[in-house]
Amino acid sequence: MFFNSLLNANLALMKTILVTGSNGLLGQKITEKIVDEKRFNLIATNRGANKFPITEGYFYETMDILDRSQVKKVLQKYLPHAIIHTAAMTNVDACHEQNGACWQLNVEATQSLASLCEEMGIHFIYISTDFIFDGANGPYKEDDEPKPVSFYGESKLAAERIIQQMKGDWAIIRTILVYGILKDMSRSNIVLWAKGALEKGNSIKVVNDQWRMPTLAEDLAEACLLAVEHKAKGIYHISGKDMMTIADLVRKVASFWGLDQSLVTEISSDSLGQEAKRPKKTGFILDKAMTDLNYQPHSFDEGLELVSR
Repeated sequence: MFFNSLLNANLALMKTILVTGSNGLLGQKITEKIVDEKRFNLIATNRGANKFPITEGYFYETMDILDRSQVKKVLQKYLPHAIIHTAAMTNVDACHEQNGACWQLNVEATQSLASLCEEMGIHFIYISTDFIFDGANGPYKEDDEPKPVSFYGESKLAAERIIQQMKGDWAIIRTILVYGILKDMSRSNIVLWAKGALEKGNSIKVVNDQWRMPTLAEDLAEACLLAVEHKAKGIYHISGKDMMTIADLVRKVASFWGLDQSLVTEISSDSLGQEAKRPKKTGFILDKAMTDLNYQPHSFDEGLELVSR
């Protein structure tokens, strides 16, 4: 009884956000921001045990987004104002090889969450990707026509279309090649992979014909919170502000940490022979997010400085 009274008192003071996939890079950066800045009440959720090193200042619930009854029970307990749905299967090759698992997690679970948000009047914020585009005409605006070239991109676009049919409030935040660092990383990212390989003296091959605008995880986390604060509706493009090839990105990483660039060999995408295709040139036009949400991304050099701290 005391716990419930305390919980209700705390939740009444500020907006409450529930985050799915809170053990991931973005999820932990959102947790970190909320714990540090105390802008919202946070309900962090993930399928397993909590990986964030600080356990105070928010609530954690074990929650499998594939289990609708479990999700509904957690939502009814906390009645969040908004859900930030970061959980997804994002490995492009794994999605290609495991179509069923990808569709179940990226589409069916999202559809279930969206319907619960409709029922309960919850603002639904969905994290999507530049891979819904084919890369022929980047950088892209929010209203440019999607045309995915991979099953991963198809699954994320299918989820977007479900969300766009919602009767309640929704926002879709598309992003690109998120990078950053955590104390407990279950997966690497392009910056840490390149840094780690070059520090070990390993030769690496990187493509020089895929263009991206890499996104600092802290910037994406801030954009998610701004979307809640502004009760954002519609689609928003969120990324870093610098366009570069993957090879350029890796060379910048090598230069920043004083690593041997002779270990980097540039290759074409076609030479990799990957079954799951990647778009050649994506990138985003960020004007809408900058105007509506006051989104201010770091440069890639500034992002590397933050990662190195």
